[in-house]
Amino acid sequence: MAPAGAMPAVQGRNLSLEIFPYIRVHKDGTFDRLAGFEIAPPGIDPETHVESKDILILPDTGVSARIYRPSSVSATTKLPLVIYFHGGAFIISSIADPKYHFCLNALVAECNVVLISVDYRRVPEHPLPAAYDDSWAALQWIASEEAQSEPWLRERADFNRLFLIGDSGGANMSHHLAMRLRDDVLGERVKLLGIGMIQPYFWGKMPIGAEVADPGRKAWVDSTWQFVCVSDKGCDDPLINPFADGSPGVDGLACKKVLVIVSQKDILRDRGRLYYEKLVESGGPAEAEFMEIDGVDHVFHIYDPSCEKAKKLFKRVASLINSDGKSHEKETVE
Repeated sequence: MAPAGAMPAVQGRNLSLEIFPYIRVHKDGTFDRLAGFEIAPPGIDPETHVESKDILILPDTGVSARIYRPSSVSATTKLPLVIYFHGGAFIISSIADPKYHFCLNALVAECNVVLISVDYRRVPEHPLPAAYDDSWAALQWIASEEAQSEPWLRERADFNRLFLIGDSGGANMSHHLAMRLRDDVLGERVKLLGIGMIQPYFWGKMPIGAEVADPGRKAWVDSTWQFVCVSDKGCDDPLINPFADGSPGVDGLACKKVLVIVSQKDILRDRGRLYYEKLVESGGPAEAEFMEIDGVDHVFHIYDPSCEKAKKLFKRVASLINSDGKSHEKETVE
């Protein structure tokens, strides 16, 4: 996620590194996040009539989550359960970020689901793989008796209709969770119906597609990842490049269907398209679907969830969750 605003530099400290528009790091080790620090409280959204609340789900690490549910649904109706992972390059944003809060209100209203947004720990104070570990622990929590006795989940959530949805870095983590479920005993208890990957944050050392003609943005994404993940494999680390040497790829992804959504102006677009193509080549078990939205950039829907193209994105995610029996293998929205 590429936020628009920036905070002024703190006087009296020498700058060591700046990754605009995410973070400014000083030589004394302190840092300033440049966006994603705003807070919107949970509650009832007057426009969508979606209600939300915050709960602590992982006391050992202090990880919390924000639960959303439609307030107008009958108390006897069980809804699909979505675990959501926000973006922010693993550096910024949270479950309380107003942009995400308002966007998820709109998404929940359109999809008619119970949604849990996970507040995983962020870089640099918690180096990777802390965010991945938190996301896995959240999935373990979903399978626990504690989660199934949580009042909102017990009353409204259908644990047998479970989906992972994420944008940018959150979509990246959704992939890794599904691959880990393939090989872990937890996969016997947690059955994913699908994954919605919105403008997924994948990358690689060698440029592909539009990256070849845009070395400036290629270098920016390179430097951002190298700050986020200290690895001798750089941009071919398996966390960011699922198709590099030593990466497991997508064979046996532990879910029934995957929707990949990319934006035409997004420098990450061709990585998302490659992911979809590799899913198709793998022959399953996950059914692959693809949507490209013309004329917009990375996570545009977070900044303007009320625009027409964001509404079409939400409807496409809703179709993934509430399958209508129609085929949507590839779709372009102009």
